[in-house]
Amino acid sequence: MTTERSLSPVVEGLLRCPICRASLERQPETFRCTARNCAAVFPMVRGVPVLLNEARSLFRINEVVSEQTESADRRTLTAWVQRLLPAISVNVAARRNFALMSSLLHRRTAKPRVLVVGAGTLGEGFGALLSDSAIELVETDVIFGPRVCVLCDAHDLPFDDQSFDGVIAQAVLEHVVDPKRCVDEIHRVLKPEGIVYAETPFMQQVHLGRFDFSRFTHVGHRTLFRGFAEFRSGVACGPGMALAWSYMYFLLSFARSRTIRRLLKAFAMVTSFPLKYFDYYLADKPGALDAASGYYFLGKKEDSPLTDRDLIQLYEGAF
Repeated sequence: MTTERSLSPVVEGLLRCPICRASLERQPETFRCTARNCAAVFPMVRGVPVLLNEARSLFRINEVVSEQTESADRRTLTAWVQRLLPAISVNVAARRNFALMSSLLHRRTAKPRVLVVGAGTLGEGFGALLSDSAIELVETDVIFGPRVCVLCDAHDLPFDDQSFDGVIAQAVLEHVVDPKRCVDEIHRVLKPEGIVYAETPFMQQVHLGRFDFSRFTHVGHRTLFRGFAEFRSGVACGPGMALAWSYMYFLLSFARSRTIRRLLKAFAMVTSFPLKYFDYYLADKPGALDAASGYYFLGKKEDSPLTDRDLIQLYEGAF
């Protein structure tokens, strides 16, 4: 699917070479790095810049461009079938957290600019930002999507330092090889005291095949964001969802056939979806911090990172 979104002239001026961070010069169908010792050329596909540092990325420009031209019929059919089944996942925190983030951004400026990392599919609770016409969303991913306006890798964000008032990385950091480097990039492109919001799983099984790398406890997640002051952190998806996922993947372990796995997945969803409703009650309990499916962090950029001793004092679980 192609995008109908385009970059504003201001955001286009913030683009930088993902290899050397020099400025880029727009040409009819490409962006060219202006540094003589680099001079890298990056394609545009239907108006979307493809800005990848192939030396440090899992992805190749020719591969993602060819993927853009492939039929999405099977993916569309799968998504349609999924919508007919009851969901076993629920995010009990995103809606209120995005509402708070919107409020915090407007305290900084009347027209905040927010980078969304991994916007191929927007996550739950995004409505507070989508409905706010004063917020400029710059949506990126390593794959094309209906709202993606820059294709890039979070390990090398192709933007100038201190370009954004906010950054969102919802269900992204488990899918990158080096989460710390990606968070360092988020820190770099944020303005002083800029706002970050992230959600990352803890007790979730593999859900993107070979592109699924990491899981974090609540304190482990906070360690990733040690260079940020916290507004709020906690359970995004609770123990009920974790149990439903474990049950589903337990059943899937018995089958190799793709057809049988699909049938088992449908059976698991129909028989376990009520478990997610427990999370509305459990999310604020100390024990949920030890058993959650995933966590969130909402904070602001600082220049004095927390020490290791500071971090372990933040544990608030049941042990």
